[in-house]
Amino acid sequence: MPEHGGNLDLAVHRFGGRAQDWIDLSTGMNRQPYPVGEVEPRSWSALPSRSDIESLHRAARENYATKAPIVALGGVQAAIQLLPSLSSRGRARILAPTYNEYAAVFSAAAWDVAEVFDLEGLQGADIAVVVHPNNPDGRCFDPSELLALLPRVGRLVVDESFADAVSGLSLAPEAGRPGLLLLRSFGKFYGLAGLRLGFALGSEADVAALAAMVGPWPISGAAIVIGRRALLDRDWANATSTRLARDCLRLDAEVQSQGWTLVGGTPLFRLYETGEARAAQQKLARHQIWSRIFGKRPGWLRLGLPGDETEWARFSATISP
Repeated sequence: MPEHGGNLDLAVHRFGGRAQDWIDLSTGMNRQPYPVGEVEPRSWSALPSRSDIESLHRAARENYATKAPIVALGGVQAAIQLLPSLSSRGRARILAPTYNEYAAVFSAAAWDVAEVFDLEGLQGADIAVVVHPNNPDGRCFDPSELLALLPRVGRLVVDESFADAVSGLSLAPEAGRPGLLLLRSFGKFYGLAGLRLGFALGSEADVAALAAMVGPWPISGAAIVIGRRALLDRDWANATSTRLARDCLRLDAEVQSQGWTLVGGTPLFRLYETGEARAAQQKLARHQIWSRIFGKRPGWLRLGLPGDETEWARFSATISP
């Protein structure tokens, strides 16, 4: 299995303590999650109806400013698993370095897989994948540059898992164009990864194919209720975006004492060149703060943002010279 953040069981095994004692900054999840509120018992006991799911779809379209066909799934990962089944085997080209599940999933399905390092390298692919903004370095493009790829690839998959807090970046208003498929995460920005909720937006044919593959009840009743409530809460989203932008600068300032340099990031995580990331990770881990390192980039350390002031105080005390 590809290496991921969120592997807190490894941190506990190696450094001790209980999972609840740790500050997990390895995932890029918002650590001040949306307040879910009450969920009526029926949402747990009854199968979701088609009208329930459609109400969530309407909330997502409103949030993403689109009229495109949409399907809710159990997180973006659920959509990634299905991508090789959208068409016959061919050439998959993935803009790298990026989230490592894409190459793994297409390779497992016996596609011709290659990682490329610029947009030109995607041309001619049967499926081209761009994570936007990119994970882990936050690389972004003007949306027009991505749209210009459409005549040159069979299908363009744009993973917008970290786009919620970056205005003007999303291609959602353009979703529905033939050959364009967007993936949106709910759990990252709203800090509710355990809810397992995400969306795919695209052409009628692609969305219908995905909907058929996931079956009649792809998400839970609780995910519908909480997801709809959160997606329509623009006041919370605006306040959160403002806080995250501020906290990015705060984290960048905090790590200056270590001599780390900023490689890039998004409003939900930062990527630093540390010189020796494993040593940096171990220093943080001794104080039960978990981070993400990368085997192919021994200097890179990715950090999510601490949540409340208690977490910030622990981080500051740990990182102090």
